[in-house]
Amino acid sequence: MFEFIHGLGKNKELETIVQEIDSNIANNYKDAAQEAFVLLEQKFQELSDKGRLKDKQIAEYQHKIAAYQETLRGFSHKDQKPYWHS
Repeated sequence: MFEFIHGLGKNKELETIVQEIDSNIANNYKDAAQEAFVLLEQKFQELSDKGRLKDKQIAEYQHKIAAYQETLRGFSHKDQKPYWHS
């Protein structure tokens, strides 16, 4: 009934990137998740520098970025061994 309230305080550009990261993580697209995370950091910095985010949004996205940093640490295909080598 009040779905519009759920989106208040969110930035559409950043939320689109967050959804992309979540989707990539869920589908085990490691490199794509890492690339989207870099994009999230860049866009967040850009919007912060331009003053387009409120203090509450800044705190929320800083928390999300920190959580993604922890989740994505070591999340890549570089160290993954091919299944055909045992």
